[in-house]
Amino acid sequence: MPKFNVTYETITEESASEGEYESAGYEAENISLRDALSLIGGCEGGVEANEYPIRAPRWFTFYKQNEDYSTGEVTNMSLHLPDTLTRSSRLRIARLVHAYGS
Repeated sequence: MPKFNVTYETITEESASEGEYESAGYEAENISLRDALSLIGGCEGGVEANEYPIRAPRWFTFYKQNEDYSTGEVTNMSLHLPDTLTRSSRLRIARLVHAYGS
């Protein structure tokens, strides 16, 4: 069974002014698609693939997965697809997550 990775990036007002992330790294490694999507949950800012038009995406970024209005801190999460997935499976996942352009 293919295994997926989930990464995160946290951006604060200070880090954004420098064009950087406050923190970034792996949220989970080698988990099922179901577990990865459960971990990511919903997002307020939409989902974008690493490419446009979407043909054989390698990852999807879920924008504003968590936003703290009091501090301005925003966390985005990315779903990284296994290299072994076929193009058609990648496109099915794009439709599943409602990525822009799918």
